[in-house]
Amino acid sequence: MNIDFTYVGKHYAPRTHDKMKEVLMDPNGQGPVNHYYMIRGGINQKNITVWEPGTISGEYIKTYGHYHVGDLSETYTILFGNGIGIIQKRAVDNKGNPIDDVIEEFKAVPVKTGDTVFMESGYGHAFANIGSTYMVTADDTPVNFDEKNAVSMPGHADYLPMQKLQGFAYYVVEQNGKPALKKNPKYKEVRKTEFHGIPVIEDSAS
Repeated sequence: MNIDFTYVGKHYAPRTHDKMKEVLMDPNGQGPVNHYYMIRGGINQKNITVWEPGTISGEYIKTYGHYHVGDLSETYTILFGNGIGIIQKRAVDNKGNPIDDVIEEFKAVPVKTGDTVFMESGYGHAFANIGSTYMVTADDTPVNFDEKNAVSMPGHADYLPMQKLQGFAYYVVEQNGKPALKKNPKYKEVRKTEFHGIPVIEDSAS
């Protein structure tokens, strides 16, 4: 058996609390040292992600999230646990450029062990762990181990809009022991929504 060990040192990639502050509902909230862990193998070996359970100032632990730009799609399989997938697509201006703070379509999709979720090109996505145990997924995202300029590739993941707007259009939060959604006020407009029965906490100021 011939195995290439060149990139083994880059397989493990934890997402730390300090990094996740950029997209948390409450950046000052207390959380674990690492929110989730990735073992990156790429298309051939798959990527494994493990979420810690719990909440930070009421928000369930989640992935950072990104948009798919160009020729990039992913299929996620839930290996263990329960979560909610957050999926959104940006509106575009008259030149076809995305408008980061205007969402054309938003979905919140409950997922459980055995489910498969396809993330197509042009969409942004993240997952929140709403269970009391780890949540574990496998996905077929290509991995750029060579650290090439992502923009030069046929498809790449764009994290900057999430950083700029402090996460997605809705946060997945705990209300009375169950998941609910809370609007991110940094977004100007969300045009079409599918909440799949998940309640939305209305802003008391509205």
